[in-house]
Amino acid sequence: MTLRPDSTLSLVSPSISDRQLVAPLKLGIMASGNGSNFDVVAQAIQDGQLNAQIKVLIYNNPSAKAAVRATNRGVEAVLLNHRNYKNREEFDQKIVQTLQHYDVEWVILAGWMRLLTSVFIDAFPERIINIHPSLLPSFKGIHAVEQALASGVKITGCTAHIACLEMDSGPILMQAAVPVLPDDTAETLHARIQIQEHRILPLAIALAASSSKVTLSVT
Repeated sequence: MTLRPDSTLSLVSPSISDRQLVAPLKLGIMASGNGSNFDVVAQAIQDGQLNAQIKVLIYNNPSAKAAVRATNRGVEAVLLNHRNYKNREEFDQKIVQTLQHYDVEWVILAGWMRLLTSVFIDAFPERIINIHPSLLPSFKGIHAVEQALASGVKITGCTAHIACLEMDSGPILMQAAVPVLPDDTAETLHARIQIQEHRILPLAIALAASSSKVTLSVT
């Protein structure tokens, strides 16, 4: 267990050590909303903790604040509105074409609120990382925090995992456990979970790609 100034008692697993630098990892980040996880990855890169480049941000919601965050950091933001495509496969094909245009190697789903099709999964096999606000396999899908509260569990958390066709499934890279406090609401619990999301996402990216192109500095 570790006690951090920005959170209550928490447990992160696994613990990883520094990785040997080969070359910067080329990331494409996808977000539908606020984009705080985008910012965390960008900051980890800026601070020298993650040896990577964000080649592009793709967002599907025209009002997503993630686009503003990307622009502020000098990252190109591309709007692909899913409402403009006749089906999920056509939409995913356009996303794949865009990511390939920017020479992306790894895709990071940082609050991406759309289900993936085989068109997407097959284009980046085992190279799509998702962050989810529960200790998977518990509480898949939307409203995971509310599900945890309704179930009465005493511990929940977040999971970074390799995405596959089944929603919120695939090999788990890293998890952080967060206690559920007696007076928690969905808002307060989600806020504490998000602190841990921000903590593990850059680490999970490094862990997933450590055999090739990422170096990590853990503090």
